[in-house]
Formats: sequence, structure tokens, C-alpha cells
Amino acid sequence: MKARTLILLIVLAAIAGFAALNWNAFMAPTTLSLGVADIQAPLGIVMLGLMSALIVFFLIFVLYLQTSVLFDTRHHARELRSNRELADQAEASRFTELRGVIDAGLKQQSDADLASRTALLARMDQLDKSWKVSLEQTELTLSASIGELDDRLNRNAGGVIIENAN
Repeated sequence: MKARTLILLIVLAAIAGFAALNWNAFMAPTTLSLGVADIQAPLGIVMLGLMSALIVFFLIFVLYLQTSVLFDTRHHARELRSNRELADQAEASRFTELRGVIDAGLKQQSDADLASRTALLARMDQLDKSWKVSLEQTELTLSASIGELDDRLNRNAGGVIIENAN
């Protein structure tokens, strides 16, 4: 129980106890002026009635406030839920768009990798052909040099053998 409710119940119990203890004084008839006419009525009962009417009025007012706050809370909860759903949908669409951008970037990177791989393989083929041509030229040059040396040796060896025979 909240402190306000407890204090209100204590005050109401004190008023009820005060009225019960002084019931004879509350029931004593008195002349009351209503402004237009004078009537004979017990002042205590009239005051208790007015106080009861005021309490009932405030209870109705509190119920009205609580009901309006409850309806406002439900309305705000519905709006919050719909806004949350909109935000979730927007976030999902952003994720979908991000996925598309990432896929496009990966595709572009893959295409670039394929192009560089193709260029690298073409360059390697060109270097291989160039190396083979260079190797063949070196082989031919070496063969020619060896053949020339062989011819010289044969000529010199034939001359040396002839000179030794003389």
C-alpha cells in the first residue's frame, strides 16, 4: 500500500472516530441559513454530508484521471510498438542494402582479382616464351662457339701433327 493511501485512510478513520465520539453534538438541531431561507437541521450531519459528497467527487475525479492516463498509456504503447516495427523494417532494409553493397564490392574485387590473375598469367607466358627464345639463342651461340673451337682445334691439331712428323 502506498504512503498516500495509508495517510488518507488514517485521516478518514480519525474523522469517523471523531464523528462517532461526538454523535450527540452532530445530531443537535440548529438553525441554518441558506441565504434565501432558514432551516432547522443538525449542523454536524450537514457537514458530514458535504464532506462525503466532496470525497465522492474527488474519488470520481481520481478514477477519471487514472482512466485517462491508462488510455493514454495504451495509446502511446501502440504508437511505440508501431514505431518500433517501422524502425525494425528500416533497419532490415538498411541491412539488405548493405548486403547488396558488400556483394557488389566482393564481385568487383573478384573481377579485379580475375583480371590481375589473367594479366599475371599472360605476363608469365610472355616471360616463359622470352626465356625459351633467349635459351635457344644461347644454345645456338654456344653450339656455334663450340663448333668454331672444334674447327680451330682440328686445324691446329692437324698442323701440329704434320709439324711433328716433319
